[in-house]
Amino acid sequence: MNRADFRFFHRLRVRWAEVDMQKIVFNAHYLMYFDTAISDYWRALALPYHDAMQVLDGDLYVVKATVEFHASAQLDDQIEVALKCSRVGSSSMVFTAAIFRGEDHLISGELIYVFADPATQTSRPVPQALRDTVLGYEAGELMAKVQVGDWASLGADAQLLRTGVFVQEQRIPKELVSDAADASALHAVAYNRLGQPVATGRLTKGETGVGRIGRMAVHRVLRGGTLGRQVLQALTEAAHGRGDHELMLHAQCSAVGFYERLGYSKRGSAFVEAGIEHQEMFLMLR
Repeated sequence: MNRADFRFFHRLRVRWAEVDMQKIVFNAHYLMYFDTAISDYWRALALPYHDAMQVLDGDLYVVKATVEFHASAQLDDQIEVALKCSRVGSSSMVFTAAIFRGEDHLISGELIYVFADPATQTSRPVPQALRDTVLGYEAGELMAKVQVGDWASLGADAQLLRTGVFVQEQRIPKELVSDAADASALHAVAYNRLGQPVATGRLTKGETGVGRIGRMAVHRVLRGGTLGRQVLQALTEAAHGRGDHELMLHAQCSAVGFYERLGYSKRGSAFVEAGIEHQEMFLMLR
């Protein structure tokens, strides 16, 4: 087994609480590493686990977990947990796992889950939508599709995401989350393989030739992936298509790095908007 066998990797660093007196990882912690990586695997599928399982009317339960030790991870090692779904049966899913330190293969593992009724924990067939999502990911397919349209067609789903992110998480007054500009704006919403809205944003017109990106929101448990970038790319293409020469936005200061990695630059000083510190940023379109 080597790194080329996997497309999903979860990176972490070994901490003091996870090692013994010899500064090597306690054996039981490897199962914790696998469990943490599984959480990130669902993020890679663009599936908010709790919400997705409600749609699928079931849940996944571990029925068997095995670990094979080849070498030990040590204190402060940077390690990667690799996962792949190697088989989807009628009611079970088998994940092959491995832990690497660089190219060194330290640990092998296997996790077997059963899809079951959460009330009785009796097994059920793996839903076709879940089967297709997992196998599609392993085949390299995109896990989300962005739709672009007007408020009439996408507004309900965009508003659902805005409410979750801005109102419930950030405690922004709900009257500031939507405004009259929504009616004429171009909206983008990313949907996962279950049809759930998972990210959104909008494009409005500012000064002549300047488009304004706003209301960017990604489902809380799915941040750190590609969803925000996909939404921003769709809006950027729309702005370019209508002839805009510049895009600007007001980024929450915690998200400045995200926009900088996508080519945006700061303009002016930070300021407070809706009680949160923001930074104006811009991108020149060619």
